[in-house]
Amino acid sequence: MEDFTDLINYAKKIAAETDKVIYELVSGNPKLLYDASLHLIKAGGKRLRPLATVLGGRLFGLKEDIGVRAGAAVELLHNFTLVHDDIMDKDEFRRGVPTVHKLWGEDIAILAGDLLFSKAFEALLKLTSYDIDYEAIIKALKELCWASVTVAEGQALDLSLSKLEYVELNDYIEMVYKKTAALFKASLCIGAILAGASNGELSKLADYAVNVGIAFQIRDDELGLVADEKKLGKPVYSDLREGKKTVLVIYALSRASEGERKFLLSVLGNDKATKDELRRAADLILSLGALDYSNKLASEYLKKGLEALSSVNEVDREAKNLLRKLALFVAERQY
Repeated sequence: MEDFTDLINYAKKIAAETDKVIYELVSGNPKLLYDASLHLIKAGGKRLRPLATVLGGRLFGLKEDIGVRAGAAVELLHNFTLVHDDIMDKDEFRRGVPTVHKLWGEDIAILAGDLLFSKAFEALLKLTSYDIDYEAIIKALKELCWASVTVAEGQALDLSLSKLEYVELNDYIEMVYKKTAALFKASLCIGAILAGASNGELSKLADYAVNVGIAFQIRDDELGLVADEKKLGKPVYSDLREGKKTVLVIYALSRASEGERKFLLSVLGNDKATKDELRRAADLILSLGALDYSNKLASEYLKKGLEALSSVNEVDREAKNLLRKLALFVAERQY
């Protein structure tokens, strides 16, 4: 078994420093808007994306404090997507606490998301006060813009796929790439860009991030079926209730008998489905071998990501080793 102690300790350190930067940025009036904007951030979270930004920068010699400030940008953008996603998905809990729209209403929640989105770009623009090449900052801003557009496309795909009866695996992978892997890729590349990494090295890092990001999302979908709800921080089976076409659902539908398929389709996306029906649907998906299939698929993407990382010509060996452990950690996590 891999020992993740050094990764976890370093992640906690970066998370604390990132939060300080975010609290500096997200401060103002009216108070209820800023309270709503900081709600999910104060609720916790692993801060994996800012960690990736710091390590992506360190690979090529970027100072840690600059990486933290850049990492705050991607964390703000990430939390913007969570606030708006919860509204669209009608989720009532996130990170073990009520969602923003549940506490403040949809109007304020939309505004809170908008504020976080704007503050993400402000965070990067503040790097002009540091000894960073302006062209690198512009390139980093372009990367963040690309990520915000791509994540929106991914969310639209997710919504559209949930309404379809037949979904191919390639459709799911495209959606996951856009909705999840793109921001992880941007997180790493922004740090590397600010460090002055070459396009060739950025390409290797992007390959690592995209493949690990897809593996991460496959694992996240699995946890939506098998994780402990208290540890997960949100209702288990919520993906089934929302009709999401995860890799597990796609595989199960392809293997189910006519009767089993009819039952699954009657539960998927049915907001009136009982907890017992959702549990039965989850048990059926697992009995059809979907978990074994998704585990194998996630492992294949993880392997591709680690191979890409190994080809990176780093200047900081510790940072590279921590990124290797980060990939393994997100693929093996239990919640």
